[in-house]
Amino acid sequence: MVDPILSRSGVCDVEHVCGARCDRASPPDLVLEVPHGATLAAHFTELRREFVGDVAEDLRDFFFVNTDVGAPELANAIAAAVVTADPRRSAVVVRCLLPRTFVDCNRRIDRASVPAASAAGQMTPGMPPWIRDERDRALLLDRYFAYRDVATAAFDAVCGSGGLGLCVHTYAPRSVDVAVDENIVASMHAAYAPERATSWPLRSSVDLITHDPDGHEMASPKLVNVALSELATAGFDVAQNSAYSLHPITLAWEFATKYPGSTLCFEVRRDLLVPEFTPFREMIPDAAKVRRAAAPFAAAVLATLG
Repeated sequence: MVDPILSRSGVCDVEHVCGARCDRASPPDLVLEVPHGATLAAHFTELRREFVGDVAEDLRDFFFVNTDVGAPELANAIAAAVVTADPRRSAVVVRCLLPRTFVDCNRRIDRASVPAASAAGQMTPGMPPWIRDERDRALLLDRYFAYRDVATAAFDAVCGSGGLGLCVHTYAPRSVDVAVDENIVASMHAAYAPERATSWPLRSSVDLITHDPDGHEMASPKLVNVALSELATAGFDVAQNSAYSLHPITLAWEFATKYPGSTLCFEVRRDLLVPEFTPFREMIPDAAKVRRAAAPFAAAVLATLG
């Protein structure tokens, strides 16, 4: 019997997805981690309400354009497809509820970490510069570490027992590079102005993040190869490490390092998961689109698990 991996109020939701014939006393075969899983307006509003310091309301616009819309639904759809196709299997989905607008739970940060800005093209910070009050910083760090504990326990239970780990992300349709600083809201509105929005490079439908900045491959080779084939067959154009590589400042890099050849981090374009991409408004994924994107990943997981 493995220790249960449980939800944490205000931190993360954990869902166990079990096939009809799975052994519930055994570790799950698959973990799907969604570190940017706070995608709803309520996630932003509820956490902002707890802050002591002044955090601008208009950051909600940045939240909507920068969160991984569709990623939680995609993770759940992959899990459901896997256990439906093979009822012996089980999966665990870990969805973070902390908006990356306030703290990025796909970053490796420590108690000494302080809010910081990032220049255009740089990796976004673990904690942004608008978190000024020390009490708010402490609150966010407490919840960050609570999330990190749950996610780490999930990867240890699954990948430590020979299973697979997926780090599930989505990205905006176009590669918009602006500085993440005190002017982020104005910068984003300028970037998405009608006369400028389509000037940014269109991203691939899917990007598999498989190697580190030095080109060292870290993902499961079989999972990558089968995913490439399945995605292409399903009509998705796929890139590898086009948006970025698996950077050492990310938690995904830590999991991939700890369990080499057992994980895969990927991005799916958000406009392929929602009825319409509306960057400054809440978006609700389209279930049929989500299932279409989930199917190739589920097939790749099943082929790799054998």
